[in-house]
Amino acid sequence: MRTMSPPVGLPALAATDLVGQVARALTLAILQGRLPPGSKVVEAGIARELGVSRAPVREAARLLESQGLLVASPRRGFFVRQFAADDIDDIFDLRLCVERHAGVLAARKLTPATRDALRRQIDVLHQTANLDDPARQVEEDYRFHRLICEIAGNRRLLRLFDDLASELRMVIGLIGRLYDDPHEIARTHEPVLAAIEQGHPERIVAHIDYHIGHAWREVAKLVREIPPATAGGKIRSV
Repeated sequence: MRTMSPPVGLPALAATDLVGQVARALTLAILQGRLPPGSKVVEAGIARELGVSRAPVREAARLLESQGLLVASPRRGFFVRQFAADDIDDIFDLRLCVERHAGVLAARKLTPATRDALRRQIDVLHQTANLDDPARQVEEDYRFHRLICEIAGNRRLLRLFDDLASELRMVIGLIGRLYDDPHEIARTHEPVLAAIEQGHPERIVAHIDYHIGHAWREVAKLVREIPPATAGGKIRSV
């Protein structure tokens, strides 16, 4: 007789857009720590909690694998991606290099329209802070930083940033756990935008270093404090 996995607090879903709804529910559970790093996504248990068949759960897991939130293990299933401290260091080290340069380039090419786009994105971050939707806030946070890379106008730099996308979404989700007030996440982006608007390269780099560097230190600390996964779910990112 097979044992039933314990519930992780997922709501039953309506019949439309099942894959998207399952993906959002799983993302929220991951970002809130209810599905911790290294844990297995038990398809039967998730399907039972959500009130759906296993097929949309499997499709949602494949979608989240493509976004870097899950990893697949042959014949074992899907697991929540697990970062080690040196993974965090590698991600943030490269992120700093990319975003410093992107910020300086974006300031040189800033127009009233692109400046307004960045301001609107910070407004969106404040709006999503009121929605109790961490998955949406992660996506809007990511879009702010990607928009800077778009404005920079270097296609190869943007491609490099996009290559980091899946890992950045996971890291940004970890950042969200550091703040009791979700509006604080939006506010941390305001000095970066102000520096880009003012156009001084040294000031831009200093604010990006502070913004990303603070997150680097805190996320690395958080990752070290997360208990290791059990032997059954121990999957390291590669």
